[in-house]
Amino acid sequence: MTTSETREYIIDATGQSLGRLATEIAMVLRGKNEPSFTPNVAPKVHVVVNNASQVALSDAQLEREYKRYSGYPGGLTHESREHLIDRKGYRDVFEKAVYGMLPNNKLRAVMMKNLTIND
Repeated sequence: MTTSETREYIIDATGQSLGRLATEIAMVLRGKNEPSFTPNVAPKVHVVVNNASQVALSDAQLEREYKRYSGYPGGLTHESREHLIDRKGYRDVFEKAVYGMLPNNKLRAVMMKNLTIND
């Protein structure tokens, strides 16, 4: 395999746990499943997640809240995962889960561009 080839991983989310699936996706996006893992290089991989709307989420998981802070006094807002799914779909839930599991550096945005989520 040459280094210019892009490897594609297709993952089916039907009936799987959101967190366990997100860790698997983050590991592949980071390149930790390859023997040539280098922490300062984003691997040439593309991850496609199919059937994201069929992921297994319990009632307690749907009630969990995401928080945002605008930077202004009184600017802390809460939104439940269920409300976020109604508003934007399962794509944002998956993106937030994977985004939080990637390292906080310049490669994070590059790795997130290699993630495609299909409902």
